[in-house]
Amino acid sequence: MNIVVAMKQIPELQQIRIRDREPVLDDVPYTFGKIDKNALEAGLQLKEAAGGKLIVVSVGTEALEDTIKEALAAGADEACLIMDNKLENIESATSARLIAEAVGTIDDVGIILFGEGSGDNYSGQVGSRVAAILGLPQAGYVKNITLNGNQATITRAMEDCEEVLEATLPVVASVLADINTPTIPSVTQILKAGKKPKEILELKIDKTGQIETISNLAPETQRRQIEVKDVAELIKAIEAEGISRR
Repeated sequence: MNIVVAMKQIPELQQIRIRDREPVLDDVPYTFGKIDKNALEAGLQLKEAAGGKLIVVSVGTEALEDTIKEALAAGADEACLIMDNKLENIESATSARLIAEAVGTIDDVGIILFGEGSGDNYSGQVGSRVAAILGLPQAGYVKNITLNGNQATITRAMEDCEEVLEATLPVVASVLADINTPTIPSVTQILKAGKKPKEILELKIDKTGQIETISNLAPETQRRQIEVKDVAELIKAIEAEGISRR
């Protein structure tokens, strides 16, 4: 059985600068979102418990050639990639279609894992869209997964309770950030990552009907720029804003 984890390449959020309320992405490296790394760790744990192969599927620009090494170093056995610079800033429908096509090229898929939301837009749509395209059962808000033969037992964290589901494989699951703590790869794993197999698929890229982002602006902030000489003046200025001391 193959365990598939879909991971999204995003800019390193900590290195993004804001200029004129717009993000500046020049020279910002790419990485994978934090919850995608939780999904990868969940896949690694399932592999250790149930056996099989762990395959990462990802769609992105040609920078993905380097980014994917993170996932391979963290425990993935191989990668299945769709790379094209035209895929920069694609939205959920296009991403889901390409991921579904990529998964369709993999034999004996038992479970397909996603993070609950991507590290940039956090739309949380792609997992559900892929499940719909492939005609598979899907569970979201997943905090625990166990496999027993061709059955998956999935625990979902709801607002005021937990829900336990059983599904026959294959199944799609979107995991929460607190499902685990991702393992930090060792130096040896990082060095071996470049030797692991990568399959690069050439798929038709059709952006028809894609939603266009017109603007992406940071919130406006207005600073008072009040000068204070000591703590007493600071407290007075804060109280003038209607904030009381306790």
